[in-house]
Amino acid sequence: MKRPSAKLKTPRATPTPKRARRPIARRAAAGLYALEVFSRLKRAHPEARCELDYETPLQLLVATILSAQCTDKRVNMVTPVLFRTFPTAAALADAPREDLEEIIRSTGFFRNKAKSLIGLGKALTERHNGEVPDSMAALVMLPGVGRKTANVILGNAFRKNEGVVVDTHVGRLSLRLGLTKEVDPVKVEQDLMPLFPHEDWALLAHVLIFHGRRVCDARTPKCKMCVLSEICPSSAV
Repeated sequence: MKRPSAKLKTPRATPTPKRARRPIARRAAAGLYALEVFSRLKRAHPEARCELDYETPLQLLVATILSAQCTDKRVNMVTPVLFRTFPTAAALADAPREDLEEIIRSTGFFRNKAKSLIGLGKALTERHNGEVPDSMAALVMLPGVGRKTANVILGNAFRKNEGVVVDTHVGRLSLRLGLTKEVDPVKVEQDLMPLFPHEDWALLAHVLIFHGRRVCDARTPKCKMCVLSEICPSSAV
């Protein structure tokens, strides 16, 4: 007699584990560590500031757009002539493309940047009476302006801490210091904000950038002269 075949059970799908919240003790320890890092960097770089030269929010916005894939030093060599030639948003909006490209050529990607600056001038003139808006929502709607650029403008021109500027230096140091495991700038920013006082977010970016340019180099970090060497998990000392 034939035995009835056993029914095969369909295996249950293993639920995707939810990301566990960091225990309170570990969150507290991370916060204390972050504040110690910030304290040491402030003492090491008391002169930390935005290194782009500007006098108005518009000038800072233009300089920040030009700084993409370019050094602040090079931008500062270009902007005096640029600001004299096109001093207002309306002047930028009406700028002859060839003339603008020639002035900013040495900053790299000059054609794209010229297009962004002319578009910026038009948007500011048409939507904001030629003035730079002081809100994240309005800034990120402008040509050539993303969240990082908006954070630069808000934190420096308007003294508003809406977020943390995450450029290549801030991202690199945040990883090396163990402040984040992320590489996406937006996710790095989300990890940094809860660790530092809201009123210090702009200064935090400045000290990290200063330290990244002067000590924690991308290729050869100077760990022996670093004020964080004894607490940094990536220290080679």
